[in-house]
Amino acid sequence: MKREIVIGLTTIAVAAAGCGREPEPCGPVPSEAQVEWQRMEMNMFVHFGPNTFSGLEWGTGRETDNLFRPSELDCRQWARTAKAAGMRGIILTAKHHDGYCLWPNPVSAHCSKDVDVLRELSDACREEGLKFGVYISPWDRNDPAYGTPEYNERYAETLRSVHGGAYGPIFEHWFDGACGEGPNGKRQDYDWPLFRRTVSELQPDAVQFSDVGPGCRWVGNENGIAGETNWSTLNADGYTPGAGAPPVRSLFEGDEHGAAWIPAEADVSLRPGWFWRASEDDRLKSVDELMDIYYSSVGRNAVLLLNVPADTRGKIPASDSLRLMEFRARRDSVFARNLARRVRVPAGRRLLDGTFDSHAVLRARTFEIDIQDSEPFNLLLLQEYIPLGQRISSFMVEAWDGGADSSRSEGGWTEIARGTTVGYKRILRLPPTTTSRLRITITDSFAVPVLSELGVYFDAFL
Repeated sequence: MKREIVIGLTTIAVAAAGCGREPEPCGPVPSEAQVEWQRMEMNMFVHFGPNTFSGLEWGTGRETDNLFRPSELDCRQWARTAKAAGMRGIILTAKHHDGYCLWPNPVSAHCSKDVDVLRELSDACREEGLKFGVYISPWDRNDPAYGTPEYNERYAETLRSVHGGAYGPIFEHWFDGACGEGPNGKRQDYDWPLFRRTVSELQPDAVQFSDVGPGCRWVGNENGIAGETNWSTLNADGYTPGAGAPPVRSLFEGDEHGAAWIPAEADVSLRPGWFWRASEDDRLKSVDELMDIYYSSVGRNAVLLLNVPADTRGKIPASDSLRLMEFRARRDSVFARNLARRVRVPAGRRLLDGTFDSHAVLRARTFEIDIQDSEPFNLLLLQEYIPLGQRISSFMVEAWDGGADSSRSEGGWTEIARGTTVGYKRILRLPPTTTSRLRITITDSFAVPVLSELGVYFDAFL
């Protein structure tokens, strides 16, 4: 059946739905943990370890244990900074490719024995109301067992030591797919089913990240940019993390007919590198760059993971913290006032109440939005109610320019933008526009569109 015919049937179905009837879920849908993860919107990545002290991005695995010696470790400062910046969680590189563990790992001698950074950070996150996550690379350039069947079980034991409950609930586990040589010059054949099962059994609500999920996927770049078309669904069968990953386009845009709900996470660093270097102290991304990343990640149905590395003291530098506060202030100023005064659909008030769980089933493909006092705007925010699936695949935005009566048949509407997918959140940048009304037309949809929130805003810096 052609998509155009589906649209016609969708229109009829919406008209017949009635106010009180909830449509059936459409296609793959997220778990409760995935919905909560998506609603976090933006989290902090903290790269910290021996590389912080050596200046390397990838350690050799031959670093001495006394290289990692933070002089003023303060994970509570990290958590306070993340919370003030509007982040909802922190993910720490608990073990990078060099194999050094930031906690007393019972199956590794190459670890921090004097200070348990995971304990410090998990406690700090709990105190600040943030969620705690971990990155534990399967590549290990130090472990002599790497490259042998024994290593897979050693890595699983490493996972058990973190996820076994000592550090409380873990909201996300980052599986890097990197697979290089070990100290013996061999590469490892990773037992991914064992690794995933280990995390799932111990932390069933942890969203597992990798190129193929199963909880969320890498977006295909390290620039914090998701595709303008971005499906939360992916065909992952037959692929593996790392060299066996799906095509970059699938990671970037998802798969329109994907079999599993595996939404995108967009990772990027505030600095040019991932680990702290003094030489990069004056090379932070500007607020304008960060806003562009925000619109291109959170605004395109992805979760933004912004790396803010700790320095050799074990603190986030003041310059980095200040930039995060400036970024937060800009976002707050842009989204302080929703200029949408009324949405002309049944239960349209639910789209303006700031509550994700209240939603409106669209009875027709076209609806209008009244704008507060015809104020200028250049952003349109739409959110689908994703517990029922991702439905919208294209829409059109028109502005009224024909006076007070927008119902006259001879025209008065001017197209100002088009978009494709919506998903959890879509922020469409528009040309500067002043009008009393907007008209949205869902031009293609898999099923009855169900929106959760809607907003019209003005960013003076665009």
